Amino acid sequence: MLRAGVVSLQGAVPEHIQAFQRAFQDLGLEGEAVAVRNLEALRQVDCLAIPGGESTTIAKLLKRFQMMDAIREMGEAGMPIMGTCAGCILMAQEGDDDVRRTETELLGMMHMRVNRNSFGRQRESFESFVEIEGIPEPFPAVFIRGPSIEKVWGDCRAISYWNDRIIMARQKNLLALSFHPELSADSAVHRMLLEML
Repeated sequence: MLRAGVVSLQGAVPEHIQAFQRAFQDLGLEGEAVAVRNLEALRQVDCLAIPGGESTTIAKLLKRFQMMDAIREMGEAGMPIMGTCAGCILMAQEGDDDVRRTETELLGMMHMRVNRNSFGRQRESFESFVEIEGIPEPFPAVFIRGPSIEKVWGDCRAISYWNDRIIMARQKNLLALSFHPELSADSAVHRMLLEML
């Protein structure tokens, strides 16, 4: 049985678990979605989502629970990993002045630079249908204080835009998203990650 993990230190964890469960169902796959709170649980999953939340806090907790290096190693070994919102920031090799000021340690797994609070404050949250390369139908993307991806290089590719800003990138088995796919009833993004297995 396949097992999808959601880093469960802070952020939209139950929503990601439900989205993975819908994705398994939609793909007709036997699988389960589990909360990942420690290194032992991390080692037992086949793919992983790093949710939204507060990127500096999540980074500190990943370090405290000794998961930072393990996630890097698993990504390098080909495990599908998706970072959404704060997770997107952590996946990047480069952050903006805000990331440097808060001394947030990034996972640095994807050849991209992020702008941490590109989409403004909580009250400026919005939803918009976006085109995503590899997904046939427009996807209802929910933006909550999201980052934008300012630049990609190497084998990292932009696969979705909103008003000329990169909002989703893919690098081999890794996905980074400015928005929250787990807050949509559409499981297409979670299916995309599962299909990499």
